[in-house]
Amino acid sequence: MEDSIEVILQDRGSLGPPSRPHPVLTACSAALLTGLYGVWCLFVLPGFRKIPWNLKVPYLPSSKVQTLNIMQLLEGRTGRLADLGSGDGRVVFAASSAGFQSTGFEINSILVACARSKARWTGVPSGQATFVKKDFWKTDLSTYNNVTAFLAPGVMEVLGEKLLEELPDDACVIASRFPFPDWPQKSSVGSGLDQTFSYDISTVRSHLRKMPKTVVH
Repeated sequence: MEDSIEVILQDRGSLGPPSRPHPVLTACSAALLTGLYGVWCLFVLPGFRKIPWNLKVPYLPSSKVQTLNIMQLLEGRTGRLADLGSGDGRVVFAASSAGFQSTGFEINSILVACARSKARWTGVPSGQATFVKKDFWKTDLSTYNNVTAFLAPGVMEVLGEKLLEELPDDACVIASRFPFPDWPQKSSVGSGLDQTFSYDISTVRSHLRKMPKTVVH
């Protein structure tokens, strides 16, 4: 939605420098921008007040390429999958169609309702695709052996600590766009904004154990 607003602003700026803008055009443009901003806030803000400021991540849906990259990195995997910050559910739907028992964690009640409605409309069994309005930061993820996340760079280190505490050794973690700092990658797919990274938890634990610890004076 932010991209849409930027496009509108750019288009308005490219019309030239009219000295006397038409009042009706100005009013319509203002109303359109206000409406777009209102819709954007409707999807981004619900549930934010319940999350600590340093862990807040605005809604940004995965692109089609990102979703395909995630599924490519999950090839050969089975079991339960948790998508952290599932948004409209596109990753959950893709994973469930590949045979994963998938759960999407999302604090935005509107997005949860949209994903649930789509699941009912398309006939996806609830046992294969589940959407819960729940804060994954406060949820024990130890029962999942596959985790996907498209969040923000500022929270990846904290998320990594949580996953290392809770996930089983055979777990696979997929991060879109923003990698985990200090984690050795198993593999990656794509480039630029669509690059997606795969991590093996047992390998990450072994690597971190071998790293020299920083001595605090």
